[in-house]
Amino acid sequence: MKNFQAAYRTMEEEHFPPAMEISFVEADGSRQTLTYEKETWDIAGERKGLRYGDNPGQEAALYRLSGGNLRLGEVESIAPGRWLLSDTELLQSGKHPGKTNLTDVDSALNIIRYFPGTPVCAIIKHNNPSGVALGTTPAEAYAKAFAADPVAAFGGAVVLNRPVDVGTAELVAKEYVEVLAAPEYEPGAMDILAKKKNLRILRIGNIAKLESFIGSRVLDFRSLVDGGFVAQWSFAPEVFSPAAFLKAEVEREGKRYAVDREPTEREAKDLVFAWLVECGVTSNSVLYAKDGCTVGIGAGQQDRVGVAELARDRAYRNAAERIARERFGATLFSLDDENKKREILAEVEAIHGGLKGSVMASDAYFPFRDGIDVGLGEGVTAVIQPGGSLRDFESIEACNERGAAMVFTGQRCFRH
Repeated sequence: MKNFQAAYRTMEEEHFPPAMEISFVEADGSRQTLTYEKETWDIAGERKGLRYGDNPGQEAALYRLSGGNLRLGEVESIAPGRWLLSDTELLQSGKHPGKTNLTDVDSALNIIRYFPGTPVCAIIKHNNPSGVALGTTPAEAYAKAFAADPVAAFGGAVVLNRPVDVGTAELVAKEYVEVLAAPEYEPGAMDILAKKKNLRILRIGNIAKLESFIGSRVLDFRSLVDGGFVAQWSFAPEVFSPAAFLKAEVEREGKRYAVDREPTEREAKDLVFAWLVECGVTSNSVLYAKDGCTVGIGAGQQDRVGVAELARDRAYRNAAERIARERFGATLFSLDDENKKREILAEVEAIHGGLKGSVMASDAYFPFRDGIDVGLGEGVTAVIQPGGSLRDFESIEACNERGAAMVFTGQRCFRH
């Protein structure tokens, strides 16, 4: 144990330089240079940066763009000074942040920026949402997002697009949360949150301006094992309202196939919500949503039918956990009354895990109808997907058999 503890050490960012430059040289010899400054915080009277990277023993540092503006072809990167996470205020450090804490917050910002007109909460674990929900108040949005998957929310990063009031702080303080980020904290909220000594509390003022980040592009880098890297422009969704939906219709061997039913107004709202959340889930992925809240999320799988099943199974588990907590004040696992457990599971089966009346979103097309049949079999009433499969006609037939609506986006949203 002694040797293990010695190996499981913290390596901070002390060996990373205080500033960094990345230059891009054009074919004609002209140069574009981006400059970055390392971000640190005053923690107990000492300037510190990131605690470590993905794992203890991996040094890491956070940098913010301080100069330069890259333009490649027709695309221009975000300008310096429009900072979010890279210029955050650390109001309470607990164990000061590591890389995953901050990238989880960034993953949440990537989602909630699309919902500026209403309070929204995203709870993130390992860069994937466990729950995302809209609400009339921050407290309602948080409560719905937490209840969407109370098991995965344990130790997550909670991000809100509205100031945290006392009511929201009280709800957050009831659970184990690693990170809380919001644009502001109202009087009394910090007094409640400060009792959670290990909670990292971030104030990110520009969350209030998230709408201005929609469509802004940055360069994504994926480093290779040989030291090289692949660069790509960040993804930008194009579907923000039902007006952008494409009709689900195709022609196959001279026969036209089209979905019989258009989505209702309620379904259309949920389809837009589900698609924009889906754009922030690691691929391959499928999710179910209802009434502005995720019901079950399947992420990072190798096949589409498997991920549809995973999202379905999580929906059933989430529903069982919600009922156990609301009715008996305990997790399903901790209940020692087998009759109570059977009662809960029977109720969950009867409501299909809360999937009846939900919508289904997929980041890529369904190569076969088996994936879409998973959701339709649980009572899903509308589907949003990119379209483009040679067997789209099968998915159309599946929807028509169940009386479900389906729309295409014409755009894939893989996230790797």
